[in-house]
This record gives sequence, structure tokens and C-alpha cells, in this order.
Amino acid sequence: MPNKAILALGSAALALSGVAAVQAATNYPLTIENCGQSATFEHAPQNAVALGQNSAEIMLLLGVQDRMAASAFWPNAVLPELAEANDEVEVLTVEFPTLEAVLSKQPDFVAAMLTTLLGPDSKVAKRSDFEELGIPTYLSPSACATTLDVDDAYGSRAELWNMGLLYKEIEDLSRIFDVAERGQAVIEDFKAREAALRDQFSKNDDLTFLFWFSSASPADDAYLGGGNGPSGYIANILGGTNAIQTEADWPAVGWEGIMAADPTVFVAAQVDRNRWDLDTAENKIAFLTSDPTVNQMDAIQSGRIVVMSGAAMNPSIRTLYGAEQVAKQLKALDLP
Repeated sequence: MPNKAILALGSAALALSGVAAVQAATNYPLTIENCGQSATFEHAPQNAVALGQNSAEIMLLLGVQDRMAASAFWPNAVLPELAEANDEVEVLTVEFPTLEAVLSKQPDFVAAMLTTLLGPDSKVAKRSDFEELGIPTYLSPSACATTLDVDDAYGSRAELWNMGLLYKEIEDLSRIFDVAERGQAVIEDFKAREAALRDQFSKNDDLTFLFWFSSASPADDAYLGGGNGPSGYIANILGGTNAIQTEADWPAVGWEGIMAADPTVFVAAQVDRNRWDLDTAENKIAFLTSDPTVNQMDAIQSGRIVVMSGAAMNPSIRTLYGAEQVAKQLKALDLP
């Protein structure tokens, strides 16, 4: 749903009930419990920094771009319907920013989508870096739901990721910015779209998906979407399962392991950051179809390769968009 439509939906809800509008208003100071920590806001942020595409796009959906100082870490281009709003916000970098770059924007609020951007072992920043300066922070509940260890910076999940974590994030941010009615409109739109997708696809245990995010080179292990992460959620909502059954969100798997997984559908992610040649879906497909060993996989031989935004493989609003993107291609392949 375009941003203008979401805002109109929120306005309509307000018009129906003046009482609801009063209840939706945020009373400051507001204390939010987030990832085992408390963050107190004396007023709505006026100079926020979003660390990560999801944090930024949620703020844009909430219509608070005039209160955003900057954003960073964008695996993909912004949603087309949010491009005009995003043009009002400075992008520090599409990669990991430095703490100095973030602080140079004099933020009064910092929100992040990943622990690698705002976690205990983050090379960008720790929550304490901002808290010592009196700057409240917020970390995505999806990131908090992972278990971290020294060998897995992005974390592992014992249970399948779900949209409930995302809805909590949207609700929290809408309260922080005092735009709760807009947040509810976004959530209701997503819930309807989620239900519509589930209605289209019947459960099929034989339908498996393999989600390839990127690789430094064809000779290197491929970074894949793990079994319980957002990629697993996409497979589930489309009736199937993730061919890679790991608890790690981002397992690195060699091509022998990928071939052994033998997925029904190969999902090639389009990543726009321009770090590696295999970031693009076009180059992924060229490798899959030309490599004399890899192209023997049944999914490749049968032309069951679909393309999806790489951002959808992160726990984010883009996950649902990615599921919708794959769903359209499954229908074209006669795989509903």
C-alpha cells in the first residue's frame, strides 16, 4: 500500500472516533521496554538516525521523514512508494557507518535493525555509547530474538521468525514518534496481506526453497537464508519449507551442501549495495545456469529460479514484500 494510502487510512480511522484519537496520543515521558532495557523519551524525536533499511523504512511508512537526520546500511534501494519521502533524509552510507558519522548528525534517537549495527559486539556502536550521551536507543525485537555466539555475529533462532516481532517494532516506533494511528494502519495493512498470501498456498512439504543472498565469489561459500529466519518464514507462508534447516539466520554453505539440499525452487536475491559481483540476481542466475556442476540441479534444469529483493531476507517489512514477489513467480511456474 502506498504511503499516502496508509496515511489516509490512518486519518480515516481517526475521523471515525475522536476518543480513539485521544487514546492513541503518546503521553510523555514515555518509557519503552526493549530487548531487556528501558528507554525513556521526554518528547517525540526530532532528529532521529535509523541504522538499517528496516528501521528507516518503518519511519518513512510512519511519515516522520521530517524528523529523521540520517539513515545507513541499505542492502537494497528504498521501496518506490517511499522514494520521495526518503529523498528528504541523508544516507550516511549503504554499508556500516562509523560511530563518528552517526554522532555528527547530533541524533536525539537512534534505532537499529541488527545487533551488528547496535549490539554488544557491534563494530559500529553499542547502546551504551549513546546512552552515556543521553540519547535513547531502540533495537529491533527481531534482532533481540536471536541467540548470539562468537562464531555467529548475526545470531541463531530456535523458533521460526514471525511478523509479530515486526508488528511490535512498528507499534513501539509509532508510540515513540506519537503517530500511533499511522502505526496501526500499517500493521492492519500488513496483516491483511499476510492472510491473503496464506490463503493462496496450500501446505506442501515437498515444496522447498533455497535462498541465496550473495557470495564473495563462485569459489566461496554462499551466504544463505537460514531455516528459522525470515527466509524460512517466506517458505512457510508460501506453503513450503526452507531447504536449509539451520537455526543460524545467515549460514555460509558450500556448493556441495547446496546441491545436496536439492531445493524445488532456487531464490536468487537482488542486492543493490554493489559490494560483490554476485550481489546481483543477474550474475547469480548466470552462474547457476552456466556452471557445469551446479546447473545439473533439478531446480536449475527445470527453470525454477525466482528473483527476490535481498532486503527481504533480513527480518523487516521487506520480508512480506519478498514473499509477495516470490508468490507471483510461483504462479507463473504453476507452483501454487
